Amino acid sequence: MVGPSGRADDGLPVALGPFLTGLLALKPDLRINILIWDFAALYAVEREWNSGEKFLAGSDGRIQFGLDSSLPLGSSQHQKIVVIDNAVAFSGGLDLTIRRWDTSEHLLDHPMRRDPDGKSYPPFHDVQCIVEGEAAAALGEIATARWHAAGCTVEACEAVAGNRWPTSAPEGTRQIQAGIARTELKTAGCSGADEVARLFEASINTASRFIYIENQFTSATEIAEMLARRMADVPALRVLIVTPKAHSSWLESQAMHGGRGGFIDPFAAAGVADRLRILYPAVRDGESSAAVMIHSKVMIIDDGFLRVGSANINNRSMGADTECDLAFEAGCEEHREFIRGLRRRLIGHFCGVQEDTIADNEDDMLGFIDRHAAAGTGRALLPIDCEATPLGAVTGIIQPIADPRQPLNLQRAARRMWTPRTVLAVAGTATALAGLALAWYATSLSDYTDVGYVASVISRYSQSALAPLFVVTAFVLGGLVVFPVVVLIAATAAALGPWMGALSATAGVLASALVLFMIGRFLGHKRLQSLLGARALRVQRRIVGKGVLAVAMIRMVPVAPFSVVNVLAGASQLKLTDFLAGTVLGMAPGIVVMAALGAQIADFAKNASWSNAVPLGLTILLWLAVCLAVQFVVTWWSGRRR
Repeated sequence: MVGPSGRADDGLPVALGPFLTGLLALKPDLRINILIWDFAALYAVEREWNSGEKFLAGSDGRIQFGLDSSLPLGSSQHQKIVVIDNAVAFSGGLDLTIRRWDTSEHLLDHPMRRDPDGKSYPPFHDVQCIVEGEAAAALGEIATARWHAAGCTVEACEAVAGNRWPTSAPEGTRQIQAGIARTELKTAGCSGADEVARLFEASINTASRFIYIENQFTSATEIAEMLARRMADVPALRVLIVTPKAHSSWLESQAMHGGRGGFIDPFAAAGVADRLRILYPAVRDGESSAAVMIHSKVMIIDDGFLRVGSANINNRSMGADTECDLAFEAGCEEHREFIRGLRRRLIGHFCGVQEDTIADNEDDMLGFIDRHAAAGTGRALLPIDCEATPLGAVTGIIQPIADPRQPLNLQRAARRMWTPRTVLAVAGTATALAGLALAWYATSLSDYTDVGYVASVISRYSQSALAPLFVVTAFVLGGLVVFPVVVLIAATAAALGPWMGALSATAGVLASALVLFMIGRFLGHKRLQSLLGARALRVQRRIVGKGVLAVAMIRMVPVAPFSVVNVLAGASQLKLTDFLAGTVLGMAPGIVVMAALGAQIADFAKNASWSNAVPLGLTILLWLAVCLAVQFVVTWWSGRRR
């Protein structure tokens, strides 16, 4: 709770909890009300559990700490509001939590930018708006309503007379027309509000020259479609979006990263992508560099409209979460100059230049930003490759749940999902898969999946020059009947030895994958859609339609049998070269480990005992370790490329 100096000049503690307790000691009449979202278990590993105990300790009962659990399943209390005496108030993107402190310099490393454990974190950027007068009182009404909706009582507060404006905060402009846009959920005690979504639409449809956006997420395709339509209608319109290079937590990455790839599609379809920039800020010092984490939610349109708040450009903020944005509309040139100066200051501080430099390049702002980045300066806005964003295997499952347009309704979702046609399709697929599993593991065919048996068959040809060709043929035939590819790899390594086994297994994997890929390509997109439906195809595109890295990750942590993935990949728009490269990269760790320890695997298959069970167990652990290590390197490398 300090400024750039890192020191407090009022004698109070710098941490939020002790600071509030210290205020209570100085002000006997002060009451402090803290209301936070009673977060879902899905976020438990990323949130603090005992916040209430920390704030209430030593408060003498004058701190009221409430947990808002009134929202439906899948929704969150996302407003960030602080109201003081109903006379001055804050609203914006900033959470009062750890890993949020920084200065607008966003230095590569700052001695004050440390979490409570003393660990440094990357540069962080956020924007919060401070207002007084009627706007502050209106935010006070919203805060009070939230307490009542949460089933808590809070004392009414009349606006306190006198100037409450902090001396450390410069005044911006006075008598500017202000509005509040909310997303409120419809409940028994609340009629609901979709003002956030309606304000996005109304303000975008007035743009004629330049739209500047800072936002943590870009996954709401409806906003992208609005922007693209307006850009198509107004050829002079340019759009600059500043967003994070990557997200800070696993959940955010799975939930929002996937939507980023589709955000660019409407612009490409409208033919306006050349007038759009989606960039992330980076700082560099010598050979070291870091991306600045963007957590702000700002929109400026034609220097006559300013929006600062909590709403992200994602689906949740349009209808599933509570949000609160402040909007300001210029009524005179003084107001317009204030908004224009704010936009120039924000762009300038990301690029490490002064406002007048931005002013000198207004006629070609996007070109200036491009040239500035190409010059390799210490601070710049760099492009995000939305199409190359690597996706985890679980993204297709997590994203619809974590980024819904409306609160989750399990009964409604079940009714939509489990139609008679869906039930028959799922039952048929499950029956087919169960039949294959029973055929290979629960019938007399299980003898043929024994590693020792398969290794003995391959060994008959081990002395022949045609042994590798026999192995490749076995892999191709096995792929056609969904034979377990892991058994073939292990048996080949055990029968032919580490070097020949690894090479033959690699050739067999590629040959089998290629044949099934071509079968999928022959079936094609339309035939596959008739078999699986459009929903399955969307998941398919997210899983296998993102290039080499996505294929490699799926190979290391399979989401479907080897044969099924090959057919789906062939029916998608994935390039054959990307598919084969990803297959080699993803299968290599397992093949290498199996080749190195093939003898132990064969020995266990022929003579199971504790003495050879241990080496086999170590083999499995080593395989998993290598897969995870390679996956980490691939993910890190892809992040470096972006």
